[in-house]
Amino acid sequence: MVNIVTSAGRNGVHDFILLRASAIILVLYTLLIASFFVVTPTVTYDVWQGFFACNVIKVSTVIALLALLVHAKIGVWQVLSDYVKPAFLRGSLQVIFSVILLAYLVFGFLTVWGV
Repeated sequence: MVNIVTSAGRNGVHDFILLRASAIILVLYTLLIASFFVVTPTVTYDVWQGFFACNVIKVSTVIALLALLVHAKIGVWQVLSDYVKPAFLRGSLQVIFSVILLAYLVFGFLTVWGV
């Protein structure tokens, strides 16, 4: 059996399922936010803050953030593996993008939970 080093234990089916699942989560979150705007006649700062003060919205926002980051991570990996041929440059760019995505996760979590 051949081990593919660049996939880090993943395969195409795993990535396919993660991409579709994260896309579904993002669509559901978008519908949640859109329904808030449809139901709420006037959106003010206080209404918006009250909406995001609800723990259900906070949890769904963090889940949507995680789904977005998974989607971005796989997408960046696919684009870099297709278009950047030098291994060192591709690996360096993957590390840079992974650090950026991790920073987005930390700052997003801190923003949502107000820690």
